[in-house]
Amino acid sequence: MHRILLTVPLLVLACQPDSSRSEAPAAESRASLSASASTPLTPAAPARAKEGAEVRKGAELILVEKPSEVCMVNDQFMGQQQIPVEVEGKTYFGCCPMCKDRLANDPSFRVATDPVSGKSVDKATAVIAKRANGEVVYFETLANFDRYRRM
Repeated sequence: MHRILLTVPLLVLACQPDSSRSEAPAAESRASLSASASTPLTPAAPARAKEGAEVRKGAELILVEKPSEVCMVNDQFMGQQQIPVEVEGKTYFGCCPMCKDRLANDPSFRVATDPVSGKSVDKATAVIAKRANGEVVYFETLANFDRYRRM
């Protein structure tokens, strides 16, 4: 007796902001599952600015009013309260038990680099700004955030 093992691709949506999750129509899901395994998967091309339009890299940033809505492991704005993690008198936030564990046990997840000064910034005390796609950037000071927005 022969056994046939079938494998089905599985999409895992762990640690993703709710806004990035979408429910694809059933037909679209079936089409993607039936795609050839040899077809390379490539991300969609980024939107290009109109010709002649100058785009500053920090122009799209918006200050995050509630750091509690940021997963500080994935560096993503989640739009809702995250799991608080107390470490040495400071509060960090993670989106799931895995992120909570990483924040509690790995100091590298509790710091970021200020893109203006190049200095290490504690995420619990940083000025946090978000991009339109939910990605967050950490700044040492509000003045550095303002400088970055003008770049």
